[in-house]
Amino acid sequence: MDFKQLRTFLTIADVGNMTRAAEILNLVQPAVSRHIKLLEDDVGTELFERHRHGMVLTEAGRSLLGYARRALLELDRARAEISGTVAGNVTGLVSLGLLPSTVDLLSGPLVSAVAEEYPGIQVRITVGYAGTLLQWLQTGEVDAALLYGAERNAQVQHTPLVEEALWVIGPPECGLSPDKPVQLRELAGHVFVLPSAPHGIRTLVEQATAGMEIRLRISAETNALSVQRSLVLGGHGLTILPPIAVADDLRNGKLVGAPLASPGISRSIVLALPTHRPTPRHVQCAVESLIIEARRAIDTGSWPEGRWVYDDETAST
Repeated sequence: MDFKQLRTFLTIADVGNMTRAAEILNLVQPAVSRHIKLLEDDVGTELFERHRHGMVLTEAGRSLLGYARRALLELDRARAEISGTVAGNVTGLVSLGLLPSTVDLLSGPLVSAVAEEYPGIQVRITVGYAGTLLQWLQTGEVDAALLYGAERNAQVQHTPLVEEALWVIGPPECGLSPDKPVQLRELAGHVFVLPSAPHGIRTLVEQATAGMEIRLRISAETNALSVQRSLVLGGHGLTILPPIAVADDLRNGKLVGAPLASPGISRSIVLALPTHRPTPRHVQCAVESLIIEARRAIDTGSWPEGRWVYDDETAST
């Protein structure tokens, strides 16, 4: 087993086609086939099921997938860090995990800030829900991540950054308005599109409704923010989200929203770093840039309903 074989394996797994993988890798197809054959001989089983329209991972292939990604990620990190050490600059590959509701707001400013301040650092942005990001943080697939405060784990250090209120969101005809908070009890008769359990927002909503003995009518559940938004736009129900998740739709009037009251529901966004491995200098630099850009989004009003709670003095000690 070598890194060329693993890179070929990952490419085929991503595109599902050997011919396309050969084009991406700039190899002839027999060489790609040979890499996979050698890798399968090494592990002692087939990694793909060959179909007429493509290649699908076997159970063994799915097991190898995560290990292969982490192995190549560590190799890329080592190359970047060593080249920086030789040149005397802050360099390296930093993999940062962002929540779907924050990625559009933060990714552009973050990449620009790092490129200007630390041109030797390469930023890799990975998007996922909090539970997935927590898992990737533990396995080393991301170096740092933004999570919900509810996602606790002994192997992860949490630093609160932002508190934000959740709103009830719906199409314009539902009559919601930012200056007219909606009591949670008033929502019992409405149909909702909500994130699938155990999504952090779903947990917060269920805790609040259970405390008031309220049961929401749920028409659909989804683990994709884009699908959640599309269903609400299509009139399939209201939803509960932080305004940042649909900020553009709220600004252009495609959706409307109102704060929740009696009780209000809020979520905490935390910066998460692993406690079981050291944080290299280039990761620290990228994380500092992430904190600065998050604060800037709050100060400029780009992060609606966001309240900055990061303690600079505590963080620096």
